[in-house]
Amino acid sequence: MEEAIFRFEELLDENAPYFPTIDSVILEEKKTGKWSKKEILGHLVDSAIHNLVRFTEINYVEKPYRHRPYNQIDLVNLNQYQIMDIHDLTELWLSINKQIVRLMKSVDEKALDYKIILSDESVIDLRYLMTDYVDHLEHHIRQLRS
Repeated sequence: MEEAIFRFEELLDENAPYFPTIDSVILEEKKTGKWSKKEILGHLVDSAIHNLVRFTEINYVEKPYRHRPYNQIDLVNLNQYQIMDIHDLTELWLSINKQIVRLMKSVDEKALDYKIILSDESVIDLRYLMTDYVDHLEHHIRQLRS
């Protein structure tokens, strides 16, 4: 878990100052059927919100925890990330993720083994879900930097 947390903090530290420096034309450019870079960052906000709830709820709800998917496309559209100021969007993304880092640092070993049932009925644990969250974040940050 320590490696994932270290990588997570590096991603936040390196990219929070970078996102607002991307030219607005590049940030807002849309290709058919694809999100703009702003919308990708907005998707990362939605992902952070949902995962913060998951990472928190698993500690006090009935076990095993049932993972609830969310409609990513509708959320990006409803939250209007495309027209949001990049500084505000970056701050929102950073703030929620800093809270996730705090939570990840405080979770105990026993909680990392809590079982999670996915919508396809496969089973993972909290350790996997947290690590996968960092991998997901890293994947989309590569898209934002390309």
